[in-house]
Amino acid sequence: MPKILIIEDDTAFSQMLSRFLTRHQFAVTVSISLREAISQIKTSFFDVILSDVRLPEGDGVSLLSTIKKESPRTQIIMMTGYAEVKTAVKAMKKGAFDYISKPFTPDSILEIINDALKNGGIEEKERIDGEVVKASPSTSDFILGNSESSITLQNHVQLVAPTNMSVLLIGESGTGKEVTARAIHNTSSRKSKQFVAVDCGAVPKEIASSEFFGHVKGSFTGAVEDKIGHFEAANGGTLFLDEIGNLSYENQIQLLRALQERRIKRVGSTQEIHVDLRIISATNEDLRKAVAEGRFREDLYHRLNEFSIAIPALRERGNDLLQFAEAFLKKANSEIGREVVKISEEAKTVLLNYAWPGNLRELKNSIKRAVLFSEGASLEIEVLPEHIKTKTKQNTEAKDFSKSSYEKERILKALKQTNFNKSKAAELLQMTRKTLYNKINLYQLDV
Repeated sequence: MPKILIIEDDTAFSQMLSRFLTRHQFAVTVSISLREAISQIKTSFFDVILSDVRLPEGDGVSLLSTIKKESPRTQIIMMTGYAEVKTAVKAMKKGAFDYISKPFTPDSILEIINDALKNGGIEEKERIDGEVVKASPSTSDFILGNSESSITLQNHVQLVAPTNMSVLLIGESGTGKEVTARAIHNTSSRKSKQFVAVDCGAVPKEIASSEFFGHVKGSFTGAVEDKIGHFEAANGGTLFLDEIGNLSYENQIQLLRALQERRIKRVGSTQEIHVDLRIISATNEDLRKAVAEGRFREDLYHRLNEFSIAIPALRERGNDLLQFAEAFLKKANSEIGREVVKISEEAKTVLLNYAWPGNLRELKNSIKRAVLFSEGASLEIEVLPEHIKTKTKQNTEAKDFSKSSYEKERILKALKQTNFNKSKAAELLQMTRKTLYNKINLYQLDV
């Protein structure tokens, strides 16, 4: 089993990353300081070390020489929340295998770790006690945020994933309900089976039975061949029912019967088919209200809602907004073939002040569009969609307060990471010392 050392002072983030890697057959050790990490490195061997660039006691890059001296075969991956390309390049010149910018997806960190293991002479298949065990497959685009609401979401996913409980995801459009459903599936015992997503709002009630349960040839006009439905397709795996509240009352009855009996019949057939699957549903409306109004069956609601998860709106995820923007920037670069390495401070201000009614989906599309229009290495305010800039100008004091709170927290974190060295903190924040002093006075920081 490959051994990994995580060097990270953000305990919430390191714990989530540790749990994730442990589930994927890695033996994980966590150090929260350089001193503790050096002690671990001198007493234990690690195949891969994931180290944050910025640590309370100094620079993670300075640890490279110690690692290479003590353990030449160990592969080092640098993690940074500041997208510092120069620092990352410096680290790679000193012997780091690669770097990754926070927030990162499970897909990306697993890919880099597996590449590092191959580079270090450990194949993707690791022999454990004579048994060949495949490296864990990629999971999803589920991004690990650092805000309280994101950590709560991640904890709920980790809590319910190993069970077979039916899960109801509740959240506004664009908040990432399907991505969350995939994360639950990909961290469950069903991850090797199919994940089938169905938009209930797009299924006409006249053919819903055929869509869900399949049909046999000749069962109705147009049934020219046998067809399996979504239940059979997801057998052994997970069936994700998006916008479940859009199902007609008649279709709700059919769905309830299938869930109760765990047996289905194709339209036009008398043969019963046993199905073993997990149901994850999602809605952007209050189903309890729909039950009270007689639009949704109460028994079906309780069948689907063995465990509910509230997906927070983007405006409720605080500082994560810029982390998501950085992740979408990296993804857009890959998809479009651009090299936009950062988002300007002015553009960040606009992003923070906009309400994002379309949530993560709107942010992702806006960043992708901006990358397409960008001509240089920086995403500037000019390439952002006009409605985002226009509505920013009309923001309320509440939004100004939100921005101020974020900036204040960002400055305090930088000062703590540099032991309150204002010159280094200013460099870390990518601003002049004069600007930093002005902001310290503005926010009345006692430093």
